[in-house]
Amino acid sequence: MTHELYENPLIGRYASRDMATLWGPHRKFSTWRRIWLALAEAQRQMGLPVTDQQIEQLRTHVDTIDFDQAAAYERRLRHDVMAHVHAYGDDCPDARPIIHLGATSALVTDNADLILIREALGLIRDRLVAVIDRLAAFAVRYRNVATLGFTHLQPAQPTTVGKRATLWAYDLVMDLEEIERRSTQLRARSVKGTTGTQASFLRLFDGDHGKVRELERLVAEKLGFRGTYPVTGQTYSRKVDMQVVDALAGVAASAHKAGGDLRLLAARKEMEEPFESDQIGSSAMAYKRNPMRSERMCGLARFVLSVRSSAASTLATQWLERTLDDSANRRLVLPQTFLAVDAVLRLYQNVAEGLVVYPRVITANLHRELPFLATENILMAATAAGGDRQDLHERIRQHSQQAAAVVKQRGEENDLLARLAADDAFQGVDLAAACDPQKLIGRAPEQVDQFVSDVVEPIRRVHRRALAAAADIEL
Repeated sequence: MTHELYENPLIGRYASRDMATLWGPHRKFSTWRRIWLALAEAQRQMGLPVTDQQIEQLRTHVDTIDFDQAAAYERRLRHDVMAHVHAYGDDCPDARPIIHLGATSALVTDNADLILIREALGLIRDRLVAVIDRLAAFAVRYRNVATLGFTHLQPAQPTTVGKRATLWAYDLVMDLEEIERRSTQLRARSVKGTTGTQASFLRLFDGDHGKVRELERLVAEKLGFRGTYPVTGQTYSRKVDMQVVDALAGVAASAHKAGGDLRLLAARKEMEEPFESDQIGSSAMAYKRNPMRSERMCGLARFVLSVRSSAASTLATQWLERTLDDSANRRLVLPQTFLAVDAVLRLYQNVAEGLVVYPRVITANLHRELPFLATENILMAATAAGGDRQDLHERIRQHSQQAAAVVKQRGEENDLLARLAADDAFQGVDLAAACDPQKLIGRAPEQVDQFVSDVVEPIRRVHRRALAAAADIEL
């Protein structure tokens, strides 16, 4: 390592080795060679003059890539696909005449991208499943712990710590559904020719349309796809890339939301992400325990959200059958979006596995607001005891405003319950019982149980193998 050149932090700091390897040059160009091999095998099956010896040479040298030689060819030819055609031909001299027969560059570039996207979506799917699993376990553990709810970032009706975690998990469940949908809808570009008309292959088969269709089917099958896109220009529609990036951005947005919530809760000292014994929160403020994992999660997620427009713009500017301005952009957008989301989910899993909850702080914060939150219950109890609902409502309103002034203007404790206890209109009400947090959380614990049973357990069953392989994340 020279330490002189810029290094992509997605590779050096954040993403997993699996995702980084998937988008690395060896995987990319060996996939190109596998596509050339699939084309030659299919052409051999369809009766074209391709020999078994040529096929065997191609198969033997799928992974023996001389990258220096390919780079030398590209410097001279100024064409990456032809550079690798020549490098492959050097490895396979007998097969050189039939490599890339009838094909255009998009045969290898587009089909390879679709293969890599398909596998990368699988990695994202497995990471989503792991995070959902961890959040669900956390939700069950804290299903009954009452906590202050917030709307408009203002105190609202209580919920539970576990119920709040199901909100984070359900966002990811919807992301999982979208990732799986995009994965199952991927098709091969297969052999479509220079402008998508398959003219070159039609000439190879002397005008036999049926053989061209069968060649297209065979190549797609050899590449592991159930079908092909019905029509393309020179490339498959960049709408596919846009849809994939949108699905990844959905994951990023969900993670950003949860990361933001955790940062707010850390500020309230109610919850914290994992914090190691030697970890330093600040170079100046030695006491700090900053939520740096959640902050990093949000920062990387924001990067993903920012690239959505690139994928959409690339689709929008593909004039007629294709322009080449998509190439440089896609070399950045596709790998880096996957790498960033992979990194986000690794962080998310690590945080979910090590969340720290402080129930006493949660209870103290809740009790400071409980008198206000219990006023609806108090109103109903006083009405049931024979009071006039409208008169009681006005009394509660006035007492609440006065108690709020004590808190805000004097910095003193909330004295609403004392004020109500001194008001004859509420003498028949058990104010303490009305303020019991467990009577204010509704069906939150039962909703946790139902969510895990109805939504998470089926995911766990379907993805049992992925969960078994999902080791705890150490960062």
